[in-house]
Amino acid sequence: MKTHLRRYYILLIFLSYSGYSIYAQNNNYTDYINKYKDTAVKHMKKYKIPASIKLAQALLESNAGQSRLARMANNHFGIKCSRSWSGPCFNMDDDLPNEPFRQYATIMDSYNDHSLLLTQNARYSVLFKLDITDYKAWATTLQDAGYATDKKYASKLISLVEKYNLTEYDKKNAHTPDERRAIHLTTQYEFYKTFSGLLYVEAHEGDTYAGIAAELKFVSKNDLLKFNDATSSNTTLKTYEPVYLHEKKKKAEKPYYYHYVKDGETLHSISQLYGIQLKNLCKMNKKSTNFLPKEGDLLKLR
Repeated sequence: MKTHLRRYYILLIFLSYSGYSIYAQNNNYTDYINKYKDTAVKHMKKYKIPASIKLAQALLESNAGQSRLARMANNHFGIKCSRSWSGPCFNMDDDLPNEPFRQYATIMDSYNDHSLLLTQNARYSVLFKLDITDYKAWATTLQDAGYATDKKYASKLISLVEKYNLTEYDKKNAHTPDERRAIHLTTQYEFYKTFSGLLYVEAHEGDTYAGIAAELKFVSKNDLLKFNDATSSNTTLKTYEPVYLHEKKKKAEKPYYYHYVKDGETLHSISQLYGIQLKNLCKMNKKSTNFLPKEGDLLKLR
């Protein structure tokens, strides 16, 4: 009888502890979502990465900010050091012993680097051909592109999105024709805003400043050249290149203080990325407009 009661109490303690652990985990996850949802939405608007996917990856990779990598290195996306990484590394066991992971000064640096990784690494380019609200396709494609070695990575992301209803941040903030209606236009272009409120459109394949000005009608090609620090209205733009519709800022918005130059970047492309006037970017870094930065160079943004 005593043995039976002892087992019963042990079972009660185990069930109580298990229930508390699940409750604590759910609380950690919802607290994390509430803390970083606005950041995820801002990144969706700037980089076209679904807020639901960004939050799900952060939750999974950092265990809602509780993992050792997140606590010790501010790394919330499990990004490892690579040849192009010139910052500090934090070593810990993963697929192999003592692997180097990127270490950041702040959590926001981790969020920013994740967005730059997805937008600038060619292996993830296929993501941006997907519907921004199709979280299942994004999760599956991330796994197929090799973001993680876990064969259940996509299903884990999908489970998190659905469990915590993360799609609400996509649906409420996805770019729709609402931006068009706000200025009473019917065009082939979607209108977007940067963190600092700058309005821009993305170039389509084969676009020029002259062609975009003719389509939009409310802005001249000369103004587009001025706003985008360009010299020729007939230069063919890169697909998805931002084309600003009014004057850029004199410096980047917080928390963008510095930028590590990636392969192939120029001062002009960096000024476009952050919505900074080219002359001001050059002045801050004491460079001429024709200076060619090298991969790994550190540039001031404000």
